[in-house]
Amino acid sequence: MKKIYVLILLYCFCSSVLFAQHRAQLLREDFLNPRLKKVLVVSHRGNWRSAPENSLAAIDSAIVMKIDAVEIDVRKTKDGHLVLMHDNTVDRTTNGKGKVANLTLAQIKSLRLKDKDGNLTEHTVPTLEEAMLVAKNKIMVNLDKAYSIFPEVYDVLERTGTANIVIMKGGAPVEKLRKEFSQYLDKVIYMPIVTIDKSGAEAFVKDYMKEMRPAAFELCYSDPASRMPKKMKKMLFKKTLLWYNSLWPSLNGGHDDEAALKDADGNYGYLIDKLGARIIQTDNPAYLLQYLRGRGLHD
Repeated sequence: MKKIYVLILLYCFCSSVLFAQHRAQLLREDFLNPRLKKVLVVSHRGNWRSAPENSLAAIDSAIVMKIDAVEIDVRKTKDGHLVLMHDNTVDRTTNGKGKVANLTLAQIKSLRLKDKDGNLTEHTVPTLEEAMLVAKNKIMVNLDKAYSIFPEVYDVLERTGTANIVIMKGGAPVEKLRKEFSQYLDKVIYMPIVTIDKSGAEAFVKDYMKEMRPAAFELCYSDPASRMPKKMKKMLFKKTLLWYNSLWPSLNGGHDDEAALKDADGNYGYLIDKLGARIIQTDNPAYLLQYLRGRGLHD
């Protein structure tokens, strides 16, 4: 009887591991599918409405909610360790003071993270390695502020076996990217960022499409009257995925999370139907998921 019980536990464990690996593979395939019909959700700084931003609990919460990717921010400590922190100081999000670059890992690990209301929690600042191990096989990860330190970042990805779930991004022209980042282009998904209502944006996009046809473009614009978003859809739709941010109005011509609370169709729906968004980064993933599922655009 005991042997049967052990075998059942072993089967359940192996099944859960295989299911997680299968989910990660499916998510990666979605991010690489230019003709994707559903809309992928990226949670900004983890799911910070449920747990402190850039915490392990925020990543865990996103996994439980079946969010497709989390965006997290990477900084380097005084003694060369990589940790999750959006600001260049620990002042806003912890009970400490000072620049991340002036603090050791031990000093940062002694701090406690604050929640969205500024209350201290029991959560601590995670290392990039800890974060990637939590995410491994379960969710895609968009690394921000990581471009300039990517050789060290990639060491962590190799050590943890997580390069396959990473989306990197940057604003460098394609020629510069090839010089600086070429050795990693077949190892992680790379996505150019472009402010499309600025001069030179169209040429920037065309160069990328000609030279490497990236899996996605992160498109930002502030002017609600700009013609470029619809022009970008005409140029790129079904050739690559279009990523829009609903975080605040200056990134999306006013079609942000707050506006969507009053009119989801007029804001999330506008990004999806009028501009061709197939990836949306949000500060309100629960609400966006509810909207997408109601339209049959998310599992």
